Amino acid sequence: MKAVMRLWVVIPAYDEERSIGATLRRLAEQTDTDFTLVVVDNGSADRTAEVVRSFAAPFPVRIITEPRKGTGAAADTGFRHAISAGATHIARTDADCLPDPGWIAAVKRAFGDGLEMVSGPLRPRTDEFRLKLWERRLLPAVIGIAALFGRFRPGNRDPLSLGPYVMMPGCNVAITASLYERAGGFPRTRIEEVHEDRALVNQVRRLTRAYGLRKDMVVYGSVRRLRAYGLIGTLGWYADHRYTPEVVDIRIGDVR
Repeated sequence: MKAVMRLWVVIPAYDEERSIGATLRRLAEQTDTDFTLVVVDNGSADRTAEVVRSFAAPFPVRIITEPRKGTGAAADTGFRHAISAGATHIARTDADCLPDPGWIAAVKRAFGDGLEMVSGPLRPRTDEFRLKLWERRLLPAVIGIAALFGRFRPGNRDPLSLGPYVMMPGCNVAITASLYERAGGFPRTRIEEVHEDRALVNQVRRLTRAYGLRKDMVVYGSVRRLRAYGLIGTLGWYADHRYTPEVVDIRIGDVR
C-alpha cells in the first residue's frame, strides 16, 4: 500500500508585509491545495504576522517565530516544525515569490517519480515593477551563469559526492523529511554568511543520486535585489558573496 504524502510548505519571512499577501494568494490559487503552510516570522518589525493571520486560506496555516535572524535559521526552524508535526515532504518558497499555479502538483509528481529533492526554474516577477524586455531576460541569465559557475566551483566538486552539483534556489525547492534530517538540514546562518540552499544541496549529494530539476516546477522571483545591486553586484552576491552591500535586506519600498 502506497504511503500517504503529507506535504508542508515553509515560508521564511522578515518584514514582508508588502509582499507576502501576493505569495499567499498564489498558494491559494494552486490547482492542488492539499498541503499545510507554515510561515516562519523571522523577527519582523512590521505587520507580516498580521497579514498572514488575516488571510483566509483553503489550507491549514501556522505561524511560528524564529528570533535568530537569518534565512537559514528561519527555514530550518520551519522544516523541523513541519517534520515534528508529521510532514513527510516539505517544499519551500519565499515571501517575495509567486509559485506557478501548478507548483504544488509539480512537486508531488516529482516525489511520486522517486526524487527525494527537487527544484525548478526561477523566473522574474512582472508585477512589482514595469520591466523592460532586457530586464525580463536578465534574472534567468544571472541564474544560468550562477548555475554554470556552480558546476565548476571548487567547493562544489566534492569527490565524495554521488552526483553532480545542481543549483536549487531556496525559494523553489522541495525535499523529503527523511532526507532533510539525514542531510542535517539548512545551516542556521544569516543570508549574508552562507547560501543555505547550496550548502544543503552539497550535503544531499553525499547521500543520494535521487535529486534533480523539473521544468514544470516554476516559481516567479522578485527582481528587487537585481534592481538594487545591479548586474555585476548580483553576480558577485551569488558567487559566494564576493559582493555584499551595506543593506542586504532589500524591500519593495527601497527600489523603483
